[in-house]
Amino acid sequence: MAQVGIVMGSDSDMPVMAKAAELLEEIGISYEMTIISAHREPDVFFEYAKGAEAKGFKVIIAGAGKAAHLPGMCAAIFPMPVIGVPMKTSDLGGVDSLYSIVQMPSGIPVATVAINGGQNAGILAAKILAISDAALLERLKNYSESLKKSVQEKDAKLKEVGYKTYLKA
Repeated sequence: MAQVGIVMGSDSDMPVMAKAAELLEEIGISYEMTIISAHREPDVFFEYAKGAEAKGFKVIIAGAGKAAHLPGMCAAIFPMPVIGVPMKTSDLGGVDSLYSIVQMPSGIPVATVAINGGQNAGILAAKILAISDAALLERLKNYSESLKKSVQEKDAKLKEVGYKTYLKA
């Protein structure tokens, strides 16, 4: 049974939402990924959101662009956390999506990450799940440590070769 639902309004959102899926895979969290247009197929959307709890989802990551109603509508129906991922758009650069997701009315919260922040959405979902899963919390700590080591390795390389050589590499 998948713990996280990843839903997006269009296949053009896939490169961003795949980053959430990749992070969840790396940490060992099950997920189900779906493309649903809340505007073009509202009946399918309502079935998805109403059935998410019964499917075992503990968190939904919802990505959307432009009017970006998908995350908010998920939050209105699904009783557990929803993380919104605003998509960068060609029209307004994703600010339209961001505003649509963060401006939810009282009582219908959507946790929101940066524009095109798929990876952070995956991390946030993992952190939410880790509240009640000690093994997952340990995997998250290990992941954070690997990020720290990566930065330290880059700094060591910079100090070794200098910035001009570093930039050419």
